[in-house]
Amino acid sequence: MSNLPQATSSWGKIVGGMLGFCMGGPWGAAVGLLVGHMHDQQPAGAPALGWQDHFDSYNVFAATTEQATFTMGVIVLSAKMAKADGRVTRAEIEAFKRVFQISPQQESKIGMLFDRARLSADGFEPFAFQLAHVFRRKRAVLEQILSGLFIIAAADSAILSPAETQFLQRISFIFGFASEDFARIAASSGARMGGAQKPCDSVNENYVILGVASNASNDQIKIAYRALIREHHPDRLMADGMPPEFVAAATEKMKRINAAYDEICKLKGIK
Repeated sequence: MSNLPQATSSWGKIVGGMLGFCMGGPWGAAVGLLVGHMHDQQPAGAPALGWQDHFDSYNVFAATTEQATFTMGVIVLSAKMAKADGRVTRAEIEAFKRVFQISPQQESKIGMLFDRARLSADGFEPFAFQLAHVFRRKRAVLEQILSGLFIIAAADSAILSPAETQFLQRISFIFGFASEDFARIAASSGARMGGAQKPCDSVNENYVILGVASNASNDQIKIAYRALIREHHPDRLMADGMPPEFVAAATEKMKRINAAYDEICKLKGIK
């Protein structure tokens, strides 16, 4: 593989996908697409990296192809999310590190991929579609990915810019979420939409986080809360293919869900 000629432009994705498919069928093809993208993103004048170098970068991320596909997809989408409003801030980079919990052994390789992906916000759709396909039967994993992107977007300002909102809405659509799901995931991630949309007050936001109406019955609220806790428990997410490095983001979301439920219980006298 290291003797293959260097590809240029979009050929990196094509060649990477073919190599990945040969290595591991559709799962490998997903990884190959990501590797090919990284190959295409090599800056002009930088030392050229061969295909083996890029696959070595992929191999360091996780023990399984599914986890590596998740991780590499999230790195690319996170970097392009940070670039969506035209600039990548230090707060967004720190949020990415917090959400991803980078180990010292991974920092240089992950940093390399992140820096290349953030050169442009364009070209993110193929990676969103790959993740949507790979985790099509694991909706909670896709929601966790979107939650992490919301956390990064809200790092420099809780109120998202129109460009950030549009970027996240597109990914949400690709992942198959409805508009009410989008609002719930945004609220449970601590993000608020900017523009003409009227912001929620803290009470209404708690209902949005649980995905229930403000006039929902006590039983409906309990059922919604228990379903969210069960679906988004870190242990279940890891069993569905989420790498353990993302436990911090999952835990952060669980805290917001618990806090919202506690506030509603106090308001409505639920025991």
